[in-house]
Amino acid sequence: MQFIKDNPYFVAIIFVAMMSIVTALLYAIDKYKAVRGDRRIPEATLLMFSLFGGGIGGFIAMMMTRHKTRGEHWYFRVVNLLGVIIAAALIVAVYVLL
Repeated sequence: MQFIKDNPYFVAIIFVAMMSIVTALLYAIDKYKAVRGDRRIPEATLLMFSLFGGGIGGFIAMMMTRHKTRGEHWYFRVVNLLGVIIAAALIVAVYVLL
């Protein structure tokens, strides 16, 4: 516990990493369901996870699975980019302010 108290930015980094992993898994599951023709994960859910800390995982999953990369889904790239910026800002803010 002392390590966390001495390094609060570590918690922010862990949060961003976990959100990225969850977001990447959601994108991969959605791609799997799309291929099988099953019921999909709503786009709003994917975008929400991407925006709130999972942008890095969203980008990686999009490129690895070639999911949501066509022109009509341009907003996924924008939201993932915003998610990366928000995650970086969170880590920097915690590092500077605490």
